[in-house]
Amino acid sequence: MARIMGIELPNNKRIEIALTAIYGIGRSIAHTICNKANIDYSVKAKDLTDLQITALRDAIEATTKVEGDLRTEIHMNIKRLKDIKAYRGIRHIRRLPTRGQRTHTNSRNARGGGARKSIAGKKKAPGKK
Repeated sequence: MARIMGIELPNNKRIEIALTAIYGIGRSIAHTICNKANIDYSVKAKDLTDLQITALRDAIEATTKVEGDLRTEIHMNIKRLKDIKAYRGIRHIRRLPTRGQRTHTNSRNARGGGARKSIAGKKKAPGKK
């Protein structure tokens, strides 16, 4: 059981995939971390030795922010945008898309689409079929 940065890595997955369980690490960063720690990508997480786990932990700390630190930084960036009333901050406040997506159609979840509302059908004129 490899535990890195407070996260249990999935045992039966290759280390390049298992590292993506950590918030802030994707496939490309996982490759970079494995290269720095001199670990083959195909090694299963359950087969890691204590030295390899320590090397991975050191490589992660040297490479990027992850988990709590990254979440805090992202939250503070959004809070700053809201405080200075930037356009993106206002979009965050209103819970609308912030990256230029259209809202005339689409973005139903962001705009509170909930259940589809039924629309009454057009009334037929009497006497016509």
